[in-house]
Amino acid sequence: MNEDMKVNISWLPQDHIDASSPENITAADSSLIPVLEPELIVNPWDIVLCTSGTLISCENAIVVLIIFHNPSLRAPMFLLIGSLALADLLAGVGLIVNFIFAYLLQSEAAKLVTVGLIAASFCASVCSLLAITVDRYLSLYYALTYNSERTVTFTYVMLVFLWGASTCVGLLPVMGWNCLKDESTCSVIRPLTKNNAAALSVSFLLMFALMLQLYIQICKIVMRHAHQIALQHHFLATSHYVTTRKGVSTLAIILGTFAACWMPFTLYSLIADYTYPSIYTYATLLPATYNSIINPVIYAFRNQEIQKALWLICCGCIPASVSQRARSPSDV
Repeated sequence: MNEDMKVNISWLPQDHIDASSPENITAADSSLIPVLEPELIVNPWDIVLCTSGTLISCENAIVVLIIFHNPSLRAPMFLLIGSLALADLLAGVGLIVNFIFAYLLQSEAAKLVTVGLIAASFCASVCSLLAITVDRYLSLYYALTYNSERTVTFTYVMLVFLWGASTCVGLLPVMGWNCLKDESTCSVIRPLTKNNAAALSVSFLLMFALMLQLYIQICKIVMRHAHQIALQHHFLATSHYVTTRKGVSTLAIILGTFAACWMPFTLYSLIADYTYPSIYTYATLLPATYNSIINPVIYAFRNQEIQKALWLICCGCIPASVSQRARSPSDV
């Protein structure tokens, strides 16, 4: 079979190849070529995305179950971590469902629903990261009044707002904001339009700028707190330096990971459209999915309370090294 003869049933734009053009088939040879039905070819990139979605789902499902079944994990911080894990879980499920629908249930309605689910879940994931950043800033800046009913109320307001906004983003393709009727308006992710993709990309850049500013303020507060603790306990200057450096390194890892995962796809969505080769979209989208794999490691499994709950579930006991570990100013 001609290698150019393939079926693109993915949610990414099709690389336009006209196998029957005069350049490929001459008039004299056309009568010698039998008419063949196109084969169902599985795109290797779709397999990688589906595998990534499976890992995302399993990893974040553990976090969601731990927080849901542990009554002690009801503080605002854990609610936001649970929101992040739920958003990433839905993103993983969306990648799996998209793979199944693309190769088993080939319909435009299914494509709209799955792309809407993926867009909404990733949007909720990024918004949850911003909400966690805001919560961390408030917990340090208003340390004396942080554990109050006002903080809990504000957390619920943030959750309602971010999930409401994310749901609206996911419903846009279903409600007609798609490029199915006009292929020329398609973005790198079909059936999202170029305007929708550009708006989401600009929103991401604004949220990243806000997170960067908040983490800079958090870093200043951590450095000030570490200095005060060092003075009160007569620590050496090297101890204060080590603690401060650890806190700055933690913040750098958080922001660096977030930017490395999402910035390539965000910038590519601003400049590209449906005419660009789909391999570039896959190559920039795949790192974005890795952020949902890394999030539980950074925000959940590093948390001491979640570690205790996980040890109880897995082993029925808590190691002394975990139960007796004290928090430091660098644990931000």
